[in-house]
Amino acid sequence: MGELQKQKCVPCSTGSTPMPEIESTELLKEIPEWLIVSEDGIRRLVRTFSFQDFRDAMAFAWRVGELAESEQHHPKLVTEWGKVRVEWWTHAAHGLHKNDFVMAARTDELLLAR
Repeated sequence: MGELQKQKCVPCSTGSTPMPEIESTELLKEIPEWLIVSEDGIRRLVRTFSFQDFRDAMAFAWRVGELAESEQHHPKLVTEWGKVRVEWWTHAAHGLHKNDFVMAARTDELLLAR
């Protein structure tokens, strides 16, 4: 298990600055299935998970939601037949924060625990 999966989110305040690109590129090595994409100028972590059917996809989305609630850090979840797309970014920072990498790693862990 990587170090990110063991960590918890830290509270962010409005006006926090996004993580420098060099730091996010380094952390991305710990979650190799994730991509950094930019939407409307905001960098975010994105991964699409595949499942056998809609029921399994919904169950996974629910587990991600429970994790998000426990950490008070919420992703964008898009659920469809056999797929869940998860996007993590920090609204207060208008981009990526270490919390997003922690939550991506913990999301990966949920997949392994099913």
